[in-house]
Formats: sequence, C-alpha cells, structure tokens
Amino acid sequence: MNGKKVIALGLSAALCLSTLAACGAGSGASGSEQVVIYSNADEEAVAAMQNALDNNGYKGQYIFQTYGTSELGGKLMAEGTNLEADLVTMSTFYLQSAQDQNQMFLPLTFEVNTLTEVPDYTAPITSQEGAIILNTELMQSEGLPTPTSLKDLTDPVYAGQVAVTDIQSSSTAWLLIQALVNAYGEDGAQEVLSGIYDNCGAHIETSGSGPLKLCRAGEVAIGFGLRHQAVADKAEGMPIDYVDPEEGNFSLTESIAVLDKGDKTNPLAMEMAQCIIENGREELLKTYPNPLYEGETADLANQSAYPSVFSEPLTLDLFQAHQQLSEAAKG
Repeated sequence: MNGKKVIALGLSAALCLSTLAACGAGSGASGSEQVVIYSNADEEAVAAMQNALDNNGYKGQYIFQTYGTSELGGKLMAEGTNLEADLVTMSTFYLQSAQDQNQMFLPLTFEVNTLTEVPDYTAPITSQEGAIILNTELMQSEGLPTPTSLKDLTDPVYAGQVAVTDIQSSSTAWLLIQALVNAYGEDGAQEVLSGIYDNCGAHIETSGSGPLKLCRAGEVAIGFGLRHQAVADKAEGMPIDYVDPEEGNFSLTESIAVLDKGDKTNPLAMEMAQCIIENGREELLKTYPNPLYEGETADLANQSAYPSVFSEPLTLDLFQAHQQLSEAAKG
C-alpha cells in the first residue's frame, strides 16, 4: 500500500534452477523461467512472502517488484494479460476490477478456505486497518490533547501537527475516507476532510507509511496510517502510540492472483501462490493480525476497538468517487 519506487528483490536469473526443489509436490521447477511478481505490499508483507518462498524451495526462482497501489492498479487495468508479471499481490478491489475488465487471472487450483467467500481467482494475503498515530513525546511537549476521533483532527489546536496520505497515490488514505463517509455522509466527510487537510498543510503524503515516518521523526505529532505499523513501533519502545478512531477501524484486504497467459503461463506461478498462502500466513499474522482463513485466531492485544466494514462493496468506481471527494476537500 505504500507509494514506492520499483525495486527488484529477486536473485539473478543466472542461478541454477535445477538444483532447487519446489514447495509441495515440486513439479515443473527445472528449466522454468523466473516468476515475475508484482506487488503493492508493504515491506513486512514482502518479507513474509519471500521467506515463505525461500524456505520452501523457491529461492532464486522469482523476481519481486513493488509499486504504489495506484501505479500498479493502472498497469493492471491498462495492460491486462500483457503485464510482464506472472503473479500479482494487490488490493483485492483492484484485482476484481481488473478481472471484470480484462479477464486476466486464472482460477486458483488449490483450496482457499477463507472465513468469507472470495472470487475463485484470489486468495487474501493480508487485511490492514487504519488508525490515528501519535508521537507521544511531541504530544506532551506541545501540550496537545489526545484525539479520540478523526473529526477531532480538524481542531485548530492541531494546525501544522497532522499528516495524512493522499488517496490519489495510496489506498491507505481510503481507510480514513471510508470512515468519514460512513460516519458523516459524503458532504459531511468532505467538510471534515477539508478541515484535516487544513491542519496538514504540506503534510499530505504520497506514501502510505509517510505519516508514520513523520511521527517517528518528530516532524508532526499526529498521523493517520496503518494500525499494525504503529502497534509494532510501540512494542519496540518507540515514542509512538495509536488511537482507534470512534468512526471505525476500516480495513482493506490484499490478495494474490495468477496471470492467465495461455500457453505462456509460467507453471511455477500457481505453485508459488499456493506456497505463499500455505506457508506465509503464520508470519503475516504476526504483523497483520486479522484472521482471514479457517482455523486462524488473532492476538486479542492487537485487535482494534472498532473493526468496521463499509456499507457498500469496495470497487474501483467507489475508490475513484472517493478520490474525487478528496480533491474537492482540498479546495
């Protein structure tokens, strides 16, 4: 969900593939080209997926490239099956919109035992919630009251001390806008968002982790970002805390999908998707505590106070409508 520059995290194609065993049945590993994986995932999720692959026989057989959500979403919609990637992890709503438009993903050939029904071409990898983030030292030194709601962030007392993310570049901001629209309606949400933007000034960030980084650095006292990242910082003893906003902790899932390239489909792509789901969830749950599959449980200490689901299905059309609401709120 972060806006990142493209990075290649895989190893060289010169590595010998034939010596590497595959995850599970291990069919088809020898002689196959590297699987290209495109992802909008945060670094914690990327690390968990790479560990699942590397520890189960796929080390050196893939290249991982990360993108911001809007950038990767644009590529999915525009390029369809011509996308270079063999495997994609992406915000679920974008995968669904891309499939509706381009019919570009294969039905998954392994069992996906999720708690809620999902399309047969997706398997969720993470569920991420939003929260208000605080730099506790700056809150104290500036004598700032602790906010309990997103609407509180419009108070002039917080002028220059707030950072949020721009929904034009990162879907992290959608967690905030969903909460506002759900609580106050579209007109009320635009008004509240306008007040928040006024207090942000120049700190409307392009990266989903931008507000948290500003809080860590002590440049602002308050941010809105991914809840699990603030939980981790607090646990590590950093001067970071978090508040579950009264308007709700809304969430977005990211899922995995395999590109349908006909005869050119890399047979390892489906195997790697299965490997990530079957071997990556244990590590992913440590960072993203929301259960997604049968048999999973969450650490009660990490559960949010106001888990919420938006009243409408999350679609690309709704996302774009809320992007327009955000632009209007900027005045």
